[in-house]
Amino acid sequence: MKLNWGTGIAIFYGAFMVIMITFVVLSRNVDHSLVMENYYEADINYQEHKDKVANSKALKIDLEILKISGKEVQMQFPKLPGQISGEVWFYKPDNKVLDFKVQVETDASGLFIVNTANLVSGLWRLKIEWKAGDKQFYKEEELYL
Repeated sequence: MKLNWGTGIAIFYGAFMVIMITFVVLSRNVDHSLVMENYYEADINYQEHKDKVANSKALKIDLEILKISGKEVQMQFPKLPGQISGEVWFYKPDNKVLDFKVQVETDASGLFIVNTANLVSGLWRLKIEWKAGDKQFYKEEELYL
């Protein structure tokens, strides 16, 4: 069977339409929930965030995060002048529903313990933002439970 140029053009356009419809259907099935909802505000506050990261990197003794037997996470904050306050955001990259925040409450030695026995296993990102005195700090670390 011999194809003429008209049949070739029709096959090309037909295949193009099938491919485009496939891409549209596949793109509608993508979960967009991991995109930040308030990205304009985050962009405006980006310099403040960079300052917090720079303050954290300038510390002589950094914040230590230790996973203890899969049941708890201990955070040893450095000794700094002033009361330590802030929050820890447990961020699960593959499931937005599991994200949660915890307020930092350290003991006299600067130790903060979070119970992780009920958390889903896998990759977690800890985003720790804290303040000591008049300086603010930020640290982000990955944790596998």
